[in-house]
This record gives sequence, C-alpha cells and structure tokens, in this order.
Amino acid sequence: MGKKAFLDIKESILELKKLLSKQHTLKREKRLKSLLLIKTGKFETRQQVADGVSVHIRTLERWLRNYKEGGVDQMLSDKPKNKTSKIITAEIHNGLSQRVNDSHNPFLGYWDAQNWVKQQYGVDVKYHRIRQYLIQHFKTKLKTPRKSHYKKDDQAEKAFLKTP
Repeated sequence: MGKKAFLDIKESILELKKLLSKQHTLKREKRLKSLLLIKTGKFETRQQVADGVSVHIRTLERWLRNYKEGGVDQMLSDKPKNKTSKIITAEIHNGLSQRVNDSHNPFLGYWDAQNWVKQQYGVDVKYHRIRQYLIQHFKTKLKTPRKSHYKKDDQAEKAFLKTP
C-alpha cells in the first residue's frame, strides 16, 4: 500500500475552488486540483491522487514539498531553471563575445565557432549546443546571400552604383 494522501492544508475547500477558477494554465490547475483532492479526501494514497490529476507520483511529491515550504504561492510559482553551462565557461563566453562582436574577423558560421572554441580552449562543443548558445546569448543568426541572376550584367551594376 502506498503512502497516505494526508497533508495539513491551511486553505479551505472554498478558497481552493476560488483559486482554481482563477487559473489560466493547465499546470496550475492540476496543482490546485491535487490540493483539493487531498483536502476532500477523495483518494486514500498519493499514487491515486497523482493518477487523478494525470501526473507522475514524483511530480506530485515535488508540488507537495513546495507547498509545505511556502504555501500555495510557492506551489504555483514557475521559477525559470537557468543553470549555468558546465561546458561553456565564463572565459569561453568572453572569448565568444569578443569574436562575435569583432567586425574584422567574424565567424563564418556556427561550425567556425565550434572549431574556434576547440582550437582556442581545447573544449569540444557539439554543433547544436554552440548554435543554441550563440543564438540565446548573442542573438546571432546565419546570414546567407541571395542568389544572383545568371544573366546579371556586372558592368551595369557598377554603373548603377556609381550614379548618385
């Protein structure tokens, strides 16, 4: 038999229902619904409560731990999980920043940045990781030139650019 679904919930059933009606996201609704199910005593075990709101038991336990630590406000808060990169250190970040903002010696592509990091710092970073990192931190994007028409006259282009 699983762990009993008992938790000392300070809010009344009416307060929980009011909060539930004000929620706009499914994630928050499920969190409040789990508290409501525990408060009303519809289910005996935490596994049954987790199945009742269609989440994994560990997710429910994390929600309940957050509730114990800080109440409903902490349980409903969605804190971003910004972890510092273990691969790209502050030193590599500064080097990338200088190279990205250098107009005389820019990266030719994300593959060039990948090779540069490997040569300069001896760290092998996967292509998609360096691409995602550069886009996220430096707002980079690939710039590809448009195709030139095969009948374009180069002399006419030079004459056009010379006229004021």
